[in-house]
Amino acid sequence: MEAKRTQIRLTAGEIAQLWAQYLNDSASICVLTFFLEKAEDDEIKPITKYALELSTLHIQTITAILTEEKNIVPHGFTMKEDVDLTAPRLFSDAFVLNFIHQMSKVGLTLYGAALASSVRNDIKTYYMACLTETMELYKQSTELLVSKGLFIRSPNLPNLEKVEFVKKQWFMLDVIGEKRPLVAAEVEHLFVNMQRNAIGVAVLTGFSQVAQDKDVKKFFLKGLEIGNKHIRLFRAKLEESKLPAPMGWDAEITNSTTRTFSDKLMMYFTSGLISMSVGYYGTGVSLSPRGDLASMYNRLSVEVQMYAEDGA
Repeated sequence: MEAKRTQIRLTAGEIAQLWAQYLNDSASICVLTFFLEKAEDDEIKPITKYALELSTLHIQTITAILTEEKNIVPHGFTMKEDVDLTAPRLFSDAFVLNFIHQMSKVGLTLYGAALASSVRNDIKTYYMACLTETMELYKQSTELLVSKGLFIRSPNLPNLEKVEFVKKQWFMLDVIGEKRPLVAAEVEHLFVNMQRNAIGVAVLTGFSQVAQDKDVKKFFLKGLEIGNKHIRLFRAKLEESKLPAPMGWDAEITNSTTRTFSDKLMMYFTSGLISMSVGYYGTGVSLSPRGDLASMYNRLSVEVQMYAEDGA
């Protein structure tokens, strides 16, 4: 009889990724279940249901992997403890669709990083499946946003007529207060970071309305102040170059103040938004050669990290 091949143990990186994803998906199940319960748009319901099914499947798979390895399964978020399905709706269906779209883009980044840090074949196969599923979610959400006229495109730039090479340091530094025009990568990062902040501000507005603990509510209100400030700075940089800025989502939040999600769940989501902001601002620095932009991203990143410390 052939001897049973021993499965290699999970690495620290693999366990860290599985734990993080378990918490993310257990939180997503709570939020998406509430969104689906309150959904009225028959076109948005199926994509919300699909996103919920993916998170549920991920929880089952991770639980099986950790149990087989005799590792403890994290204490995640639950419908019983962390969401009240009888509460009034907090966000519009249009906002929910945009939220799912943004989270699918985040998922592509996180699953790519998880795959790159995985060693065991079954873990790599799992994350490749996650990437495929999330690409489908991204595709569906993008197409639905476009068909509904809700998709916000980044600005167009004039067609390039010739190749130019950078020959002077002026390309990166200001000269007597004058700044060169933004390059395409700089425009894109200003635009998407403003868009992400607009989504974050809407989320924090809703959270601040339904938070139960006064310190948690105060924390969300501080985040609103920071997010709105960052939006103004990004908008100013785009408007300097006579480029349009994306709209906000203030009109997509209801006036409900009824407890909807637990303070613990809302703090977790907010901590995730903060972490992503630090990462995206770091990318903005690396891909924005103009000196004033790099300086701005570094300054805003420090501000976000100080906010994260308050949350911790």
